[in-house]
Amino acid sequence: MIQRQLLPFPPAARRGSPPWALALGVAAAVALLGTAGLATWRIRSAQSLARTSEPFQAFPQGASQSLLIVGDSTAVGTGASGPAASVAGLIASAHPGLRLVNRAADGAKYEDFVRQLLQDSETFDTVLVLGGGNDVIRFTSESALRVSVAKVAALARLRGTRVILMPPGNVGNAPFFFRPLAWLMARRSRMLHAVVREQAQRHGASYVDLYKPRSADPFAQRPRAMHAKDGLHPSDEGYRLWLAELQQQAGATLPA
Repeated sequence: MIQRQLLPFPPAARRGSPPWALALGVAAAVALLGTAGLATWRIRSAQSLARTSEPFQAFPQGASQSLLIVGDSTAVGTGASGPAASVAGLIASAHPGLRLVNRAADGAKYEDFVRQLLQDSETFDTVLVLGGGNDVIRFTSESALRVSVAKVAALARLRGTRVILMPPGNVGNAPFFFRPLAWLMARRSRMLHAVVREQAQRHGASYVDLYKPRSADPFAQRPRAMHAKDGLHPSDEGYRLWLAELQQQAGATLPA
């Protein structure tokens, strides 16, 4: 039987940025949003979701495989109806013999993922690095991001037999952002994916490509269904789609 350990939030205050850091990173967008009241509501919704989010973990007796997850709010599962509906929860549900350790924290950037990886000294069958959106919306420079991603990829290789790097989808397609800011977020999302793809190849890790242009992105075509109430994080359906992409693109590296 899977035993869940639900970590009280804010764990980000101890592991990475505080839970309100996500909102601070986009607060500068308020002046560019179409309606100030709507912008304020969305920022408060993101804050509320971050305060109540809890990373899913599983420690079944006699576990036959192990998975370490590090990352940001999307690895926590912020926006899902509950921890079991997150990517971590969905993986554990499909693999009841899996011991799953989740060190992710809302507000974390790639530089924070390094500290998350350092919390465990053991070797896992698989390490999943899920995140990078905060580097997009908080304007981490490309050079600084490349250094952080390289450190994470190298350290993850020491922690896991197999490593998967999975940046979020096209942040510019999130309803949270209006044009022209959405265009800037899309460009920065492409930069994130290019850097992560480059470092995955360099360090022998798998790369999961969630980036899609607006015309081909389910998150843009069905925004209410795919996003949580803040218009930024995925909903249950959004996380299920991400899991399907993970299975399709890196299925051989997921627990059997």
